[in-house]
Amino acid sequence: MAKTGTTTQGLRAAIERSGYYPALVAEAVEAAVGTEAVSSYLVHQETTFDSNEVRRHVTVLVLTGTRFIVSHTDEQNADTSSPTPYATTSTESVKIGRISSVVVSRVVANPEKYVPGTLPREVVLTIGWGAVARLDLEPAACGDPNCDADHGYTGSSTADDLSLRVSEAGDGPDTVKQTLVFAQALSEATAATGSSAR
Repeated sequence: MAKTGTTTQGLRAAIERSGYYPALVAEAVEAAVGTEAVSSYLVHQETTFDSNEVRRHVTVLVLTGTRFIVSHTDEQNADTSSPTPYATTSTESVKIGRISSVVVSRVVANPEKYVPGTLPREVVLTIGWGAVARLDLEPAACGDPNCDADHGYTGSSTADDLSLRVSEAGDGPDTVKQTLVFAQALSEATAATGSSAR
């Protein structure tokens, strides 16, 4: 990475610790970050089982003073377009001011015994910045069960650009904690940007 601060070194170490094509992932993230200092990060590796194939995917989220950077790397088996296995890496850079929502959903076991500061067993981090919107429609109806008139449709639009799920059982407590730390840093950055724009 261009900067040699503690946070940047931690990001590089986290990418290397993931063991998922670290040179490829680090180079893509480094190119996206450029000369900016890293203020917070999250590295999440996910392994999925698809029929008789194992697929791996890594997501790296980086927060700088002005941007939110998302990097995805996926591996693919040989197919008709490539005789050898290959990986695809993409990065997206979003100005912090464009982030419209940061949603943190926590799953806590035995909520009646919850002690503040205890890690949740699962966290889902959803971030929206307007690049992807989901529209869920369903037929509208009235209260009359015998009515067969066409009432059109009703629905909702949801910004759902990125959704990341981590769990203590699958990813370990350190990843759950890092997800909460990153979510708080991103929330604070978007709040600071919103107040300075007024």
